[in-house]
Amino acid sequence: MQIAFSMVAALITALLVTPLAIRLAHKYHIVDQPNARKVHQTPTPRMGGVAIYAGFVVGVLLSGCYTRPVAALLVSSTLVMLTGLVDDIRGISPKVKLLGQIVASLVFCLGSSGVQFITNPLNGGLIDLGFWGIPVTVLWLTGVSNAVNLIDGLDGLSAGVSAIAALCMAAVCLAQGNAPAAIAAVILVCAAAGFLRYNFHPAKTFMGDCGSLFLGFVLGAIAIMGLSKGATVVSLFIPFIIMGIPIFDTLFSILRRMFLHKPIFQADKGHLHHSLLSLGLSHRQTVLAIYAISLVMGLSAVLMAVLTSSQAVVILILVTIGIFAGGEKLGVLRGKKLVLPEKQIPQKTR
Repeated sequence: MQIAFSMVAALITALLVTPLAIRLAHKYHIVDQPNARKVHQTPTPRMGGVAIYAGFVVGVLLSGCYTRPVAALLVSSTLVMLTGLVDDIRGISPKVKLLGQIVASLVFCLGSSGVQFITNPLNGGLIDLGFWGIPVTVLWLTGVSNAVNLIDGLDGLSAGVSAIAALCMAAVCLAQGNAPAAIAAVILVCAAAGFLRYNFHPAKTFMGDCGSLFLGFVLGAIAIMGLSKGATVVSLFIPFIIMGIPIFDTLFSILRRMFLHKPIFQADKGHLHHSLLSLGLSHRQTVLAIYAISLVMGLSAVLMAVLTSSQAVVILILVTIGIFAGGEKLGVLRGKKLVLPEKQIPQKTR
């Protein structure tokens, strides 16, 4: 009952705080202005991520799940959210923003075990990382944070995909007997769902960097807390499959820009949502299609966690083939030319 109450509290908090964040954003002119590259036609508030953060924190505090890793997650994710919020309000350089994420990741390492080992893909054993667990943890958390930030290009996309990923993480954490991580995951689902009420197309508010970086960081931290403890080869890949949309969209962006001999940090129109829009799907249809892909990948990861190792390897191979085949077919892997009318070009990272 306490867990159920904390979930409801997270949902209600996000529902109540989002309108407040909208009013404050309008009052202090923290809005995203429309231009030729963006979907929205009117100035839109962009600090809705504060509501997701508030819902998550309230839910976790009421859950009674007071472990050291959970406390480290609350403190470090607060630092990430504040870093993104400063960027939303006044703008900061990418280097400063990355520094904030690195500091938050180090705080998480200090308060939790971080990534202590990885699975050896050759024999299924465990490789103790020792000191190298710290840079691996920092790289994972900053990578996932920025991957989720990168897909925040359509109304409701980042919040919905993150909620689906968190729900699948909760299922895997329960299957592996990690209750604290599962509780944090379902609370994150409820917080994101409360915000999504105002963010789904047509959006009344955007989450901003404070929301997308926070979601990515928490998802990455929960993966460390609950999904990296297995001693099988496939356990190494489960977090990557669950968060497949942001991770592989980022990976394909890097590969695509390298293939086209372009700077890897140069923005382009080759992301998954660009490709789906170019096929004639509407804004809402594109988001729902990506939800469906994310759900299929998440359920595949859940199956990998509960089936035998040989069965899980088969699923992993099939999912991997499907991802790369789909990426090639849609043109997100090697930059297939899909012409998108200028007025339909979705906004890059908000």
